[in-house]
Amino acid sequence: MKFRSLAQATAGLFLLAFTSLAQITSIEGDVKGTDGQPVVGAVVKIERTDVKGNYQTKTDKKGRYFHTGLPIGLYNITVQVDGKDVDKQGNIKTSPGDPKEINFDLKQAAARQAAGPGMSAAQERGMSAADKAALEKNMKDREAALKKRSELNESFNAGLTAVQNKQWPEAVTDLTKAAEVDPTQPAVWAQLAEAYVGLGSTKTGADFDAAMAKGIEAYAKAIELKPDDAATHNNYALALAKAKKFPEMQAELAKAVQLDPPGAGKYYYNLGALLVNSGQNDTAGEAFKKAIDADPNYADAYYQYGVTLVAKAQIGADGKINPVPGTVDALQKYLSLQPNGTFAQAAKDMLATLGSSVETKFQNPDAGKSTKKKK
Repeated sequence: MKFRSLAQATAGLFLLAFTSLAQITSIEGDVKGTDGQPVVGAVVKIERTDVKGNYQTKTDKKGRYFHTGLPIGLYNITVQVDGKDVDKQGNIKTSPGDPKEINFDLKQAAARQAAGPGMSAAQERGMSAADKAALEKNMKDREAALKKRSELNESFNAGLTAVQNKQWPEAVTDLTKAAEVDPTQPAVWAQLAEAYVGLGSTKTGADFDAAMAKGIEAYAKAIELKPDDAATHNNYALALAKAKKFPEMQAELAKAVQLDPPGAGKYYYNLGALLVNSGQNDTAGEAFKKAIDADPNYADAYYQYGVTLVAKAQIGADGKINPVPGTVDALQKYLSLQPNGTFAQAAKDMLATLGSSVETKFQNPDAGKSTKKKK
């Protein structure tokens, strides 16, 4: 007969959700000259206004600039050419997610300056009707863009705060508004998806199904806009698993592995955890083994792999438990990597029940010296 009760001694599986939304932000954009061509080597000065801070970068050969590692906050951005400030945009609020896109058109800047309060009658007479119409349109477009950006930031930041506080209904409301303001932002859709999945976790029956369907739809939209984000594929897979869409879940985790090979161990671990939770023990064991192959020092993967093997143990005619090959090795490896880990006692208990006489050698982080213990 198969010996399965030991496998139930595990304390449970942890699913690892990832996020591409860090607590630092980035700003990028293009700088075009009065001739409409990219400005190479323009100095872009980034001044934080809510807390003192100054940063600087330059445009590349395509007239594009990029600066990352910026704390979340309010900024003024000034473009300087040949030592002179030629354009400025202020009160820019950064937020987690994709880099903030702030572009500069020096032709439009020159026109705005010409149309300023100090514009002389001679300058005004020198502008054609077409120039005046173009200037007016540009000013209206810019005003509309600034208003839209402000509304987007306000709704997104409110929704993000609600997600962090697990206020799911409020998060759904705010992030839905942000998606309506600008439906081209993948970070908005990813957070909206998380909000719906969180809301679903508080529901049952048809309400659960409805919330999960909305969450899955939002994740699909985020991936459509940014298909190369491994973290979003991983989190989408977790949502699919909760909705019991296991084939789709496996496909998304496979995509995450493809996009982020260094993170393959964690993605395969997630796959194994989800398969265990759905009762697919053998397939789960294969996933944990892949996690180990991807990261030979992944302690929890060894433990969970050992648990899946424990479930395959046989009780012989003599009443002794006969574990399948690899069971003891996996549990011993976990203990060597995490002697005081979350599953250490469970691993020791299973080894003892299996009748293992293998000596465990590991480095005790407290004593700082090698010890031996018999199981």
